[in-house]
Amino acid sequence: MTDQNSSPSAVQALRHAPSDPDAPHVRRAEVRVDARDDRGVLPRPWASLGYDEINWTYTPQGKRTLKTIGSFAETAYHVRPHYVFNSGTGLGLPHWGAGNVYHEDADGNPFYDFTIADLTYDTIVGAGHHPLVELAFTPRALVPEERAKADFAFTPSPTLYSEYEAGWWSYPPKDYAKWGGLVAALAEHCRDRYGADEVSHWLWELWNEPDISYWRGTPEEFHELYAVTAAAVRSVLPQARVGGPAVTGGDQGAVFLRGFLAACADRDLPLDFVSFHTKGAHFTPWRTYGPIGAPAPEQQSPSTTKMLREIDRALAVIEEFPQYTGLPAIVDECDASVPAHWGVYDNPNFAYRNTEYYPVFQVKLMKKVLDLNARRTAQVAEATTWSFSMEGERYFEGTRSFVTASGIEKPLMNAYRALAHLGDRRIAASSDAAVAVDDLSALGAGLAEEVDVLASAGSTDGSVAVLVWRHADDQYAVDDDPTVVDLRVDGLAAGEWTLSHWRIDAGHSNSHTVWQDLGAPQEPTPEQLATIADRQGLERYADDTTVAVEDGQGLSLTVELPLPAVSLLVLVPGAAS
Repeated sequence: MTDQNSSPSAVQALRHAPSDPDAPHVRRAEVRVDARDDRGVLPRPWASLGYDEINWTYTPQGKRTLKTIGSFAETAYHVRPHYVFNSGTGLGLPHWGAGNVYHEDADGNPFYDFTIADLTYDTIVGAGHHPLVELAFTPRALVPEERAKADFAFTPSPTLYSEYEAGWWSYPPKDYAKWGGLVAALAEHCRDRYGADEVSHWLWELWNEPDISYWRGTPEEFHELYAVTAAAVRSVLPQARVGGPAVTGGDQGAVFLRGFLAACADRDLPLDFVSFHTKGAHFTPWRTYGPIGAPAPEQQSPSTTKMLREIDRALAVIEEFPQYTGLPAIVDECDASVPAHWGVYDNPNFAYRNTEYYPVFQVKLMKKVLDLNARRTAQVAEATTWSFSMEGERYFEGTRSFVTASGIEKPLMNAYRALAHLGDRRIAASSDAAVAVDDLSALGAGLAEEVDVLASAGSTDGSVAVLVWRHADDQYAVDDDPTVVDLRVDGLAAGEWTLSHWRIDAGHSNSHTVWQDLGAPQEPTPEQLATIADRQGLERYADDTTVAVEDGQGLSLTVELPLPAVSLLVLVPGAAS
């Protein structure tokens, strides 16, 4: 949740001068895929999402969004909302929410209200996903009030309810025993409501980004709270997977992570996964306060290399502790820029969130994470997009979300549809125009233009799927003159194959372009909404065709990619119907 962050050292902006129209582009690329070269099970780090606004989980739009993802997801996603323990009315606001579970009677005895928790987890489970239960933050009745009053400056404001919403929720609970009882009560309630089998798939994580202002205690206090929390979860669910500490990607995050792992090792605390975060850009300034529609005062874009360096550093810290090196590393906020709830009216550089740039960025990032895993002993298991749904926004506001007003799906959704087509086995694939991540220190502020590839085979249907893309870490670098990709697929059985081709670019799988072509209406007619919705899904670039493969011969194809773009090509045995 670096969205409310932090020091410049934690999230540095990637700055770009306006794109140079004379800058060299990749004009031709050779891509090779070998279906016989099985590289093992294809991990699916993208199968995870999260968001701040827990109370928007169960709104009609929130439900539809989770169900849409569940309808195409090839595996259940972990879903991580904030604020389940925060006190409040249950009114969802940008970057705020309240599960309102914990209460005390007049004598200080705890009691619990699971109404909002049930609405939240019912929706997640009902859509085919599994919660990552973020156990945070401090309920109002457990705030150490004198401590908070002493060091938390607060000026009453009509835009804030009280000191609690302003930040008192970030203090360590004043009674760790009552906190442990709260954690155990939630675990027991969820086990009884959803069953032991379903809950066995859940993850249980303490807090969020305790290295910055979300934790107004000491590291030692956090270590003790983790001990209490892990014991409480395990007292109800002995096989539950507990972990943390969900630190930021900055320098202080690495220091906090190292101290946390050392404390777990010294005290032999349960630890089943290690979590941390990364962000690709913190635009400067965050807000421009300029006229509506004015261009950005400085063109800036997300940085893949920044994200990879932060992930790599966290993995290196984990590898300092051999007993934890084999645990899943969960990057449970893995985002191109912060904050999630700001958009193009705050800073025009957030425009990429509406366009084809973003889904291609995400596909590229997931593949580069897999490349990073190949260099490390510690492995990223999940790379969570902090993207969901924003209530009450304008059409294509530019927030980090899968949908915009009226539930219209943004191009980002199609990145995850395309990834879902990949089979369960990774196969060899290479491009002579790819940017390697072997030496992160040698890369610049952002990845240069490249053509890269990720390929898979389906062990049950014999299919071969190839994702090939053209992208640069510059949202202002747009090139309609296509790169010619000479794609060869070897290792296919002789006979007829059906070739399907989907595309995400400015003209395909792109509701934003359709909306712009209609005049960017903020009050679209029902007919206009239908036109946009008709083009919002993953679109075919061409009709299915039958291709013939001769014995011992590969299949050669030509794909033309504008900048940015990603093509999904799927080969299935048998002639096209």
